[in-house]
Amino acid sequence: MQLESQSKQTEFHILFIGNSLTYSNNLPQLVKKQAKKHGITVKTKMVAKPNYAISDHWEEGEVQKLITSKTYDFVIIQQGPSSQQDGKQLLVDYGKKYSILCKNSNAKLAYFMVWPPINHPERFKGVINNHSYAAKINNAILCPVGAIWKKYFNATNNYDYYGTDGFHPSKKGSEAAAKVIVEYLFPK
Repeated sequence: MQLESQSKQTEFHILFIGNSLTYSNNLPQLVKKQAKKHGITVKTKMVAKPNYAISDHWEEGEVQKLITSKTYDFVIIQQGPSSQQDGKQLLVDYGKKYSILCKNSNAKLAYFMVWPPINHPERFKGVINNHSYAAKINNAILCPVGAIWKKYFNATNNYDYYGTDGFHPSKKGSEAAAKVIVEYLFPK
């Protein structure tokens, strides 16, 4: 696992913890495919349930067992959009719990920044600020998917990263998310 330096390591285990924004289009599988393009082998496990926050997963207790198994190099947490103060507080407070557990288990914590619903673009600022702050405070990797989506929308005026419900990602949106996650977990 993390005994080798990351520059020599070519196989990584990633635990995804989230909700429907993670399991839509099987994001872990898309991350695996994207990493393979860079010569990196990724094995994944996903714990994702509808409408779950990182606090809900923590309270159930399964994620602690998985993290302390010392199987994972990265633990990616997702909830969202978390543009409001209560969402920010969960990202910070529970992120700290995950961060401590990851550190003690030789894993690196990463935040998967998501996005607001298509009909509330004004919430992008809160999503970006809250995820960025939580990642910084908890010494975690930030996978700024929401920020990348916003740049894409601003540049193209094309909202095809959203699925038909205006919130969940389309396949293209999940593929874009996978690309960002791989780029930030495995920077060149």
